[in-house]
Amino acid sequence: MDVPRVLVVEVHPSDPVGRLGDWLRETGIEFDVTTAPGSLDSYGGLIVLGGPQSANDAELEPHRQLLRDAVSTEVPTLGICLGGQLLAAAHGGRVERSPDGQEIGAQLVAKRSAAATDPLFGPLPITPDVLQWHFDEITALPQGAVHLANSPVCENQAFRLGRLAWGIQFHIETTPETVRRWASADAAELVDYDLDLMLSRTDAAHAEFVDVWRPFAHAFVDVVRDPASVAPPRTVPTSTAAPVTDPAAIRAALAAEADAARATLPNPTLRPPDE
Repeated sequence: MDVPRVLVVEVHPSDPVGRLGDWLRETGIEFDVTTAPGSLDSYGGLIVLGGPQSANDAELEPHRQLLRDAVSTEVPTLGICLGGQLLAAAHGGRVERSPDGQEIGAQLVAKRSAAATDPLFGPLPITPDVLQWHFDEITALPQGAVHLANSPVCENQAFRLGRLAWGIQFHIETTPETVRRWASADAAELVDYDLDLMLSRTDAAHAEFVDVWRPFAHAFVDVVRDPASVAPPRTVPTSTAAPVTDPAAIRAALAAEADAARATLPNPTLRPPDE
């Protein structure tokens, strides 16, 4: 049996594969880094990284098409920041300038109940540390996407599309040096920030990121190696339709989501069978 390879697409040179590449190498899996998306025929996994472009830019249509191909053929996929936005935009989601302003620096995100049974997000802490650096955001998820994490500033921090594709709004691949280059490049838009304080915090936070996101990267490789082991998500999908405003409908949707999550968890009141 052929050992699967992963295709890593660096959408912009400002966001290289960084420490994520180190974590992939630790698993023994091989990967190729490209700046131009091509065919997935010889690959068993896909990672699309970030950049300063808009996910709606016409010149990124090859990236969006690559992500459509990956989802339709069930190639395990991870989109990071712009990559996650491209995954959403390619499948009917909406990406716009962040209505509440940019999200910058070391932050926390919160897992939603649907993440409890997710093969990548399930083992994570409830509020994992992340590195945020985005001026746009996903304001509407694609039809059928499962919402996995949010933050007070940005609702759609992570989602799952189909059985084997994940998008995240934040970064896990960065090094302190990468973030410092971003701060210099975006200085004009960050005049209200205490950059020295923010950068000192992100420097320290990178040590914390390893504990959470290194196992996450390893879990993604496990999916690449054995995609058949991953069941479809069992939760209420997110719709791109107009938001539900009726209180009764909202309560029903929340109850259905909670029931779906509980259905896949062991019942703690039941004793295990005798051995």
